[in-house]
Formats: sequence, C-alpha cells, structure tokens
Amino acid sequence: MTVKSVTLPDIGNYKDVPVIELLVAVGDRVEKEQSLITLESDKATMEIPAPFSGIVRRIMVKTDDKMNIGDVIAEIEPTEEAAEPVKAAAPTEPPSAPPVAEAPKTSSPAPTPVKEAAVPAPSTGNYPMNAPTSGALYHASPSVRAFARRLGADLTKVVGTGIKNRIQNADVEAFIKQALSGAITSTTVAGSAGIPPLPTIDFSQFGETETVPLSRIQKRSGKHLSACWLNIPHVTQFDETDITDLEAFRQSLKARAEKAGVKLTPLVFILKAVARVLSEQPKLNSSLDPSGENLILKKYIHIGVAVDTPNGLVVPVIRDVDQKGLFTLSTELAEVSKRARDGKLSPDDLSGGCFSISSLGGIGGTQFTPIVNGPEVAILGVSRAKMSPVWNGEAFEPRLMLPLALSYDHRVIDGAQGARFITALSSVLTDLRELIL
Repeated sequence: MTVKSVTLPDIGNYKDVPVIELLVAVGDRVEKEQSLITLESDKATMEIPAPFSGIVRRIMVKTDDKMNIGDVIAEIEPTEEAAEPVKAAAPTEPPSAPPVAEAPKTSSPAPTPVKEAAVPAPSTGNYPMNAPTSGALYHASPSVRAFARRLGADLTKVVGTGIKNRIQNADVEAFIKQALSGAITSTTVAGSAGIPPLPTIDFSQFGETETVPLSRIQKRSGKHLSACWLNIPHVTQFDETDITDLEAFRQSLKARAEKAGVKLTPLVFILKAVARVLSEQPKLNSSLDPSGENLILKKYIHIGVAVDTPNGLVVPVIRDVDQKGLFTLSTELAEVSKRARDGKLSPDDLSGGCFSISSLGGIGGTQFTPIVNGPEVAILGVSRAKMSPVWNGEAFEPRLMLPLALSYDHRVIDGAQGARFITALSSVLTDLRELIL
C-alpha cells in the first residue's frame, strides 16, 4: 500500500522547535489543510497542516521532540492519487499498533512542568522554585549553569522565564539583584516572584461550577503579562485629545478608501501619529539590555497592535510604520488582524515590536491601564471617543475627545518624559498637519 511522507515545511528562521501536541492518531482520516501537530517557538504556537487528504498510517514524532525543516511528521496514505512523487513507502500498520499516537489526545504537555514544580525549599529559606522538567530540579543549559556558579546563584531558587520555564542568564541576574536588594529573605514565600499564592477554594460547595481549560494563547500571555507586571515598575499617564478634525478628515476619505478596497479606521491614524512621536522621542522606542544598565535604541519603528481573538489576546506587529501611508497601513492591519483571528499568525508576525497599542474603542469604556509588553518600555491604551463640551475661550462647544493612557517603564521613562510623549501625540492627533512638518 502506497504512503507518502509529510515533512515539516519552511516555518521561518527557527531550529529545534518542540512539538507540544499531536492532533491526530494512527488510523485517523485527515482532510487537506487539517492540522497534524502543534509546534511552539518562543514567540508563537504553530499548527502544521496536512498537504493532502488521507489516512494516517504512521506518526513519526512525539511530544517534546525537536523538529527542523524537512523532518518527517507522519506517513499518510492518500485517499486520492496525488501528482507529486512518493517520498517514502512503508508497510501499513494496524491503527492500534503505535502506542505513542494515542497518548497526546488526553495529555496537555504545556502545563505538565508546572504540576511537577512543587520541589521542597532548601533549608536556607523558601524561595521561588523553577518549574522542572523530566524530574530535574531546574531546567538550564550548561552555559547558564556555569554562569550561575560564577555568581554563586542557587538555580533551584531561580524562576525561569524561557520556553517551558528554562532558566536564562537574565533570570540568574534578576535573582542576584533581588538577593542584593534584600527582596529575597528567609521569610520569602514560595511562589511567583516571592508572592504568596492565593488560597485554594472548592467553589462547588457554594453551587454548581464548570472547569474550562485556558487556551494555549491565554496560558502563554498570562505568564508573560505576569512577568511584565512583576518586573517592570509601571506608571500610567492619562490624557484626552481632540480628534474632531481627524474624524472629519477620515470621513472625507471614506469613499476614496472604499474604492481602494480598504477600511480607514481611527487606529490607522493613531499608528501613524505614534510613529511620528517615537521618531522624535526615541527613548520610548527602546529596550533595556539584560543587565539593566544599558539602553538599546532601535533605529526602526515596528508597532504591535493588540488583537482580540476567540482564543485570547495576541499582539501582531506592523513593521516600518513610519515609512508607510494610511492606505497601506490599513491593508496590512486588516490582513494581520484576520490571520490573528484565524489562528494563522507566523512567528515573524509576532516578533520585532518596539511599542504596542491596545485599542478598546470599538468595545467601550472610559479609561484603562495597559500593561507594558516587555521588553518594550511603553504601551498606549486607547478608549472610546465621545462628544464632550470643551471651552474655547468664549463658550463651550461640542468636540470629539479621545481618551489615551500611556503606561511606561519608570526605569527608562520618567514622568516628565511620559507627559511630553502623550502631549506631543495629542498635538499630532488634534492637528494632522503636524505629520508633514
């Protein structure tokens, strides 16, 4: 019986990407473009689809395997003759033969390390424990272990922020800084960054409950946001800007935009205005290096835009915003937002951001405090615009006011710099002629 090998296609500049989930089993019938496995890089999860319809005869990988371009994922017997030549052939096996194919249906490899993380604290005190894998006390490369030995850091007490809680050099440095500052003491409670855990409560004693698992995106973004909130000293600067003229200009372009096949939203104007102010105030277009002693100024302006999807919040990146026109940005924003909602973002879509924008204007609310998307140093929150009476010096007149909230890393941006940024941004949004100066 003829089978064809399905190999890992080009997924970008990534090597040794781990398999976190098998989505099919031996004997399953799959359709073309149906997902076979899920991979997880440090930026995103990727589902690899079947290139043709058929019956799965062999699965060549298991969870936690590392894959590279060209590696064989599975052998599938096509249900229809395909034009391409057969890459490999193998005798068929009974659907129940390979035991490895059945386990992934009921296992979820991502949270497993967390469940194993309850390691007794050393006698020197109760410290945050690194979630181990495969029974190890911690998960770190030989170079990180050597680095920790040089600094005298006990890796069993270090919280890893890498893939699957792997400890990185930056984690060791952060641990040493905590110890030197007195943040880590013998009374520190084991838990995330020394914070006491919440009590465990059986809610079913109060009434009917239902347990719904978080999506992979929610799990990953939750860990990332927690790390950002714990590691970045946040300050949020609020303001309101008059976008009455901006909205009139946008409406005047509506027919032209429809003819060009694009939807011109206020967010596109905000993207362009933010790019302008970032070019003038490059500190907000920077990141701290791992030592926390140097600032990396970026000579490009790539802006992440938070997108609400059925599986959770993702932040795809629009590149070179300062070099593109409104219609081009509208097209790119619409395309990347659709890929986000369809779960088809690539790793490149999610990498390289310098600054983020989270817009809730389409939903509602008056203000909110966005969390800085580290290692960026600032994020802009946009709420719903509303008509408000504004004093013009002689009388009140109705103006369309847009609430803005700028959260920033106080280690890099002080209050005066934050106020200058949001004031400059308000000025550009109020009078778009500023963009051509």
